[in-house]
Amino acid sequence: MTDRTGIFSGDDPFQIAREWLRAAETSEPNDPNAIALASVDAAGLPNVRMVLLKEIEADAFVFYTNYESQKGQELAASGKAAFVMHWKSLHRQIRVRGLVTREDGTQADAYYESRSLKSRLGAWASRQSRPLGSRAQLIADVAKATVEQGTSPARPPFWGGFRISPVEIEFWADGVFRLHDRFQWRRDTLDGVWDVHRLSP
Repeated sequence: MTDRTGIFSGDDPFQIAREWLRAAETSEPNDPNAIALASVDAAGLPNVRMVLLKEIEADAFVFYTNYESQKGQELAASGKAAFVMHWKSLHRQIRVRGLVTREDGTQADAYYESRSLKSRLGAWASRQSRPLGSRAQLIADVAKATVEQGTSPARPPFWGGFRISPVEIEFWADGVFRLHDRFQWRRDTLDGVWDVHRLSP
């Protein structure tokens, strides 16, 4: 589109997303890679929570979590997800909707190994989303995991990545008098051609 210039220009939405994230890394005080991730339960009731996006690949977005958590189970059941990244400092946001697959191979192993030892042990200890009697119990579970797993724990089989392959990406930037700029990239299939449209604010 002739008016898709400046921060919206380019033929690759993933490259645009990477550039926006890099800009946020210099201006956002905390967690510029935070996303509000949405899933639905078996009854279709939505759930939203904040997680940290760890990679923007050539054609997908990747984050990591406990597969047995509520979000992990919901994503596995539906195979679909949505998220939004919002940067107050930049007055911009990115919205994504797409299909979900697991990343539980060498890439997940490498990311797990890059985490601090305490975070790796915490992944073993936490039964994420399940009732917990007390914080003292959690600390005891971490101590137990430390004894059992040692100082070089392998990635837990119930912990790994999810890859969101989008069929829709929207780039939004604040405009004067609430006349925002919105560009939506859509494709019918994951190997389809992107259609780009300006949306009314």
